Amino acid sequence: MAKILIVEDEAIIRSALKRLLERHDYHVSEAGSVEACAPIELHGFDLIISDLRLPGEPGTALIERAAPVPVLIMTSYASMRSAVESLKQGAVDYVAKPFDHAELVETVARILHQQSMQKSEPPNVTDERGGRQTMIGDCAGMQQVYTRIRKTAPADVTVLIQGESGTGKELVARAIHQQSQRVKAPLICVNCAAIPETLIESELFGHEKGAFTGASAARTGLVEAADGGTLFLDEIGELPLDAQARLLRVLQEGEIRKIGSVETRHVNVRLIAATHRDLRALSKSGEFRLDLYYRLNVMQIDLPPLRERGDDVLEIADILLEKACKRHHREGLRLSRAARQDLRDYPWPGNVRELENALERGVILAEGHLIHPDDLGLAPTATRPKPSAPAPTVESGDDPAEGDLSLEDYFQHFVLEHQDHMSETELAQKLGISRKNLWERRQRLGIPRKKTARRPS
Repeated sequence: MAKILIVEDEAIIRSALKRLLERHDYHVSEAGSVEACAPIELHGFDLIISDLRLPGEPGTALIERAAPVPVLIMTSYASMRSAVESLKQGAVDYVAKPFDHAELVETVARILHQQSMQKSEPPNVTDERGGRQTMIGDCAGMQQVYTRIRKTAPADVTVLIQGESGTGKELVARAIHQQSQRVKAPLICVNCAAIPETLIESELFGHEKGAFTGASAARTGLVEAADGGTLFLDEIGELPLDAQARLLRVLQEGEIRKIGSVETRHVNVRLIAATHRDLRALSKSGEFRLDLYYRLNVMQIDLPPLRERGDDVLEIADILLEKACKRHHREGLRLSRAARQDLRDYPWPGNVRELENALERGVILAEGHLIHPDDLGLAPTATRPKPSAPAPTVESGDDPAEGDLSLEDYFQHFVLEHQDHMSETELAQKLGISRKNLWERRQRLGIPRKKTARRPS
């Protein structure tokens, strides 16, 4: 169901429009001004319908704030000037009040259909072992990443990927390479922070025999090995200044010269660089060449940290948990409600890599069928109210609130622990609920009923 936000200061019009859209199965929220939208997460909507003339800021102020969510502008001042001006500022369309109901509904349906067609699909990526995986996430930040990958990959330009450690920068680089015209050529990945400073020039550009102590044979550098393909330099902010000067020559002239050689060789390499550091700030302090920064930053892709990706956290967690369960032969493990809430609320300074480690710990330490918060071993963050001790029974007809985690966890734990040797009737009796209530709770919590053999009469 599409989510629509109506921003209109006249309550009568706002209510009528809300009822109209709800009759067509849209989920509708409302606000009376741009300022009233401040506490609202605008990126959670599929469409914003706003009056042009509002108290305070005009409706067009929402266009930039809500991007890439489309904004449909409506106004009673049906002049061509205001229509064109709204469209110039980025409005997806324009309707004049009083509007025809059928026409408005048709316009909304058309915009939402266009948006769904334009929504970028997560790219499939082949990892270094040849396995296929799909990039995960549907938040607005990741949608922008997918769009940028799709548009940038065929263009054969230098790309700078920026993001915190553990956000998946190498995965983006692989996606760009595999959607580029160089897909049949090699992708060479180098972590600049993992190579000693004294060796990095030799690793990247190669050396001749006898060029330095220990150079007992000539060696081809990784830049030359990537000739015709893609070179991915991770943590490029750690590259020494001498190596930066050599890399700049590769980007400007397509030339490399091995250490100890007087000959230059031409290479045709597409460079993708990644960093978690601010290269512009490093250039001001003299740690990174400004001219190299400008050469690298032809196209920039910003990866959002995990803490800003909303429900993507739980989607990623479910996939990582399934993989961890297979590795440790513990299929069937599930995250408790409290554990899922902790995963959702945790700030994840180590991003996806830290999430993967937490789930690995959970799979190893869990003693029953459920992974609880203590099994994850997350560092304490903001103080949260602790759940009360689990009740021994659940009264018939009880419907615990969404935040009452311990009661739901107790139900999950009890059913999963005992359903193999108890009938549905016995389970319901022990829990103090009816069989119907037991079935309803199974459906809500996603706990399938186990089929057991009939007992001998």
